[in-house]
Amino acid sequence: MDLFQIDPKTCNQDGECAAVCPVGIIAFRKGEYPKPGPEAEELCIRCGHCVAVCPSGSLSHREMPVEECPPIQKDLLLSVQRCEHFLRNRRSIRVYKNKPVSRDDLTRLIEIARYAPSGHNAQCAEWLVLGNWDELRHLAGIVADWMRWMMSNMRGFASSMHMDRTLKRWEDGEDVFLREAPVVIVAHAEKDNQMAPTTCTIALTYLELAATSFGLGCCWAGYFNAAATSFPPMMEALSLPGGHQSFGAMMVGYPKFEYHRLPLRKPPGITWRM
Repeated sequence: MDLFQIDPKTCNQDGECAAVCPVGIIAFRKGEYPKPGPEAEELCIRCGHCVAVCPSGSLSHREMPVEECPPIQKDLLLSVQRCEHFLRNRRSIRVYKNKPVSRDDLTRLIEIARYAPSGHNAQCAEWLVLGNWDELRHLAGIVADWMRWMMSNMRGFASSMHMDRTLKRWEDGEDVFLREAPVVIVAHAEKDNQMAPTTCTIALTYLELAATSFGLGCCWAGYFNAAATSFPPMMEALSLPGGHQSFGAMMVGYPKFEYHRLPLRKPPGITWRM
């Protein structure tokens, strides 16, 4: 089978597939049917734009058969008002119920997050899901050790981040690092992949936003990830695949409290050139 096939019975020869192709590998002339251009096999990034844009469902990609790509349901699309309310309603959750999160829900959540955009459609993010209480407590203790190292070796930065106060809270019995969340999800990829930091960050953002629909709440585990990227004991404990690095971590669980208002934010700084 060619890279993609066109159904001549339904194709309206509008050239939309060629127009949206990010790498310009679809050859099209008015009055003709689209076809793979030179080096299409090697250059195609498998983004699926060509399948998604075709209004008549006439284009089928070898790796994305049109019948396996469900149509967009317009009645499920967000209005501007609903979108704004949804995004403003997002909260960083730091107090969780003592309730486990099912593996099925976590799997579906990651399945949604994998649709996040990535440079050249590389989709390089991989996932580590941590949900054992004893292991999470152990990892939080390693974060505390990292913070002690920071206070001894990078005192200026540690002071600016009030790490002494944070560590005191930990030593007084408060889990200020993982907040007793039942799950921590780590997004990791090959450390030398230049697209990995942005890819993992966007994917985790998708995950955080999607979690709301499951009744879940999230919070970025910043101290945890800082230790995961630079502190040998944490890198050893996580035991990521060879050559991989953590590019972000997210606490996940059921919020203990409900929020009732949309708080304010600073006005945006905008420079217009239009």
